[in-house]
Parts: sequence; structure tokens; C-alpha cells
Amino acid sequence: TFISEDLTTVEQNIFSNVNEAPLGDIAQSIGFYNNYAYIVVNNSHKVEVVNRYTFESVATIDTDLMNPRYITFSGNKGYVTNWGDGSSATDDFVAVIDLNNNSVQSTISVAEGPEKILERNGKLYVAHKGGFGQGNSVSVISLDTNNVTTITTGDVPDEMVFDGNTLWVLCEGKPSWTGSETAGSIVTIDTATNTVTNTLTFGTTEHPSILDIENNTVYYYMSGSVYSMATSSVSLPTSATLSNINTNTYSTSMKVNGNTLYFTDAADNASAGSLMIYNLNDNTLIDTKSVGINPGGGIYFNVF
Repeated sequence: TFISEDLTTVEQNIFSNVNEAPLGDIAQSIGFYNNYAYIVVNNSHKVEVVNRYTFESVATIDTDLMNPRYITFSGNKGYVTNWGDGSSATDDFVAVIDLNNNSVQSTISVAEGPEKILERNGKLYVAHKGGFGQGNSVSVISLDTNNVTTITTGDVPDEMVFDGNTLWVLCEGKPSWTGSETAGSIVTIDTATNTVTNTLTFGTTEHPSILDIENNTVYYYMSGSVYSMATSSVSLPTSATLSNINTNTYSTSMKVNGNTLYFTDAADNASAGSLMIYNLNDNTLIDTKSVGINPGGGIYFNVF
């Protein structure tokens, strides 16, 4: 779904409308690099490359990928996390894409369930949510050597955001259905030393799931509400910034830009979802826009 910055234009299914072809099964995430958008299509085991301004198809990368999840970039290469066969804990990898010819040139083996991936100072940071299991680590891959080192985090690390040289990692914790429920946490990592510098732990039954940082403020989502705290805070907030903005159990996404918070609600996971826009100066709802089914793949600002 495309929504103009002034919120006056909403266009659904822009890939299929422009290219007269279906996008595929589960658009998991998007990465923007130079003039292109790279759409990671999970169940179709491919990455669709389009012009980021027109969404016209440029290339399809559909070999040597298996359950791809997220993408990041460095130089003339893209890096895509892959679960491999979800029933196997030993075949997960990061695919290295040559952006000059849009093909996978090599792979880097990693621990099970690689999810979000970010690049900073010649290193890749990969959160291991765990695939169909529950992970508890972030991999650090040196782009010079492809050597992989591991940083232990809380259980089920998912969201990652850089704030200067600090990497913030939101860990959901093991859910109750596992039979060994653990608390969620927010972990900070010093990227100069790749060591954990602080851990903020939630209650045993609390499981945060989305994280963003803007204007020295950390925002996270948990149990239908959005919470916020200063990046310098040494404790978690005791009350929500936006309460009960989402009450269903389906996937959501959140992004903060300036003093505006954008949040998607998947409704019943079978009909159209919605994008809600909040003014963080007074925490009021500015507008709501209808979007496609299950808008959990992220909110992205395509800045010209």
C-alpha cells in the first residue's frame, strides 16, 4: 500500500497494478538502496527489485534463497537473512547478493532463525529470533572475513535499532505456550566492543514486540499499547504513552518519524487492515487509512 506524505493519496496493491503481475506470497519486508526497492517475499523464496519511485519491476532474484526474511546493504552487495528449511536448525544462512547483476554470489551460515539484519562499520548484525523455535543471540559478521561471532541476548530477539554506536535489541521472551515462559527484555550493545552494556527486563508474562527510536526516545509496543522512555533511562516506564490502540492478536508494525507515530492494525487478519497516525505532541489520533490484509511487514519512508 502506498500513502502519500500528506495523507491525501492511498493506492493499494501498487506492485501488481504497475507490473500487471502478482507480487507473491507474503511480502515480508522492504529494503531501499540507491534508486531501488528490494521486496523480500518470504513464501515465494524471492526478492523483487523495483524502481523505488515508480515500482516498475527491474529484476527478480529467485534462486539460492530459502524462506528469506530481511535485507540490508553495504557497498555493491545486499545481505538477506534466510531460515532455510524451517524444520532444520542447521541450514540457516545470509545470502550475499551482487547488486550489479542481482544474483546470489555466496552464502554465510548462521544460527537458526535469522531475522532482522543491520549493517554498521563493516559488520552485519543479525537477530536470531529462532525461526520456529526460540533463539537468544545476535550474530556479528565481519564483512572483511565473513567470520561470525555471537552475542548472547535475552530470549527471542527480534527488533534492532541503532542509536549512534549503540545497538538496541528488543527481545520478546519465550511465550507461555512453550511451557517455559520467560520475560521480554531490551538489551543495549556497544558496537565498538560488541558487548552487552545494559538489560532492561520486563515482567515474566510481558512480551514486547516492536521497537523504534526517534529524538532520543525509545518507543516499544506491548499488549495493545505503545510505551516510551528516554534513551538514557535506566528503568522501564510504568504507564503507556498510547493505551489500547490495538486489541487483536495479529501482526502489527510501528514507525516513528519526528513527532508522528505510525501504527498498523491487522484487524481480523482476513480483511483490510489500517494505518493509524498519531501526533506525539499531544498523543492524539490524526488520521486512519485503510491498507491491505495483514500489514505487519513494516512501515517505510521512501524519501526522494
